Amino acid sequence: MGIMKGKKGLVVGVANERSIAWGIAQALHREGAELAFTYLNDSLKKRVKPLAEGIGSKLVLPCDVGSDDDIKEVYKELEKEWGGLDFLVHSVAFANKDELKGAFYNTSRDGFALALDISAYSLVAMTREALPLMEGRNASIITLTYYGAEKVIPNYNVMGVGKAALETSVRYLAADLGSLGHRINAISAGPVRTLAAAGIGDFRKIQRVNELRTPMQRLVTLEEIGNTALYLCSDHSTGMTGEVMHVDCGFHAMALSVQEAQQLSSKD
Repeated sequence: MGIMKGKKGLVVGVANERSIAWGIAQALHREGAELAFTYLNDSLKKRVKPLAEGIGSKLVLPCDVGSDDDIKEVYKELEKEWGGLDFLVHSVAFANKDELKGAFYNTSRDGFALALDISAYSLVAMTREALPLMEGRNASIITLTYYGAEKVIPNYNVMGVGKAALETSVRYLAADLGSLGHRINAISAGPVRTLAAAGIGDFRKIQRVNELRTPMQRLVTLEEIGNTALYLCSDHSTGMTGEVMHVDCGFHAMALSVQEAQQLSSKD
């Protein structure tokens, strides 16, 4: 018996087998959860559907999270097929590639609005429409953020602002959902080479800096992120809400790498 046996959940944001959302889906499936997935367009459908079918999922639904109508249609289908929902995994973010270059002050008004809409407001919209299906289920919602919400990361620009808005949304939603018996938390994952990360300039260099600066001297794995998400979706985390959990091998805790600190100590 897996710890998610009998629970049903929606996973939003799988693009391919390297997606953080897919790592999360694998962990949830391993522990017995029944999953539904969404895809943005036909190109992504060709990638997402075979993955979903490979773990026995029959619900693979179109959804542009920038469309309230699309979101409502997804939940209508889930209500028809399942009648309820135990958890939601929100792993969606987007900014135009041009907005991730150069100075942040050159961010366009439209680009700023788009990044905040898809990366942060979509969580609010998806949460609102999920609530009727979650009634009486003590449900869990999780989303994915990144350290660029807290500190400046080169070439992250407006996505950092979007993730900051996402993290604040988690706290405000936690205040709303608590009285309904639901909880919401975020995972701040270390840098993983996903399809979305390919749009960030010098991403491999960012990964290398992370690898050198973490206490563990390595990068986080999809399996580790997935296992943390599993904990947050399960009944083992019922006392947690409004939290941002760093799953980054300790990078967020370090101002200097271990080697840099040792070099400073050797000069005294």
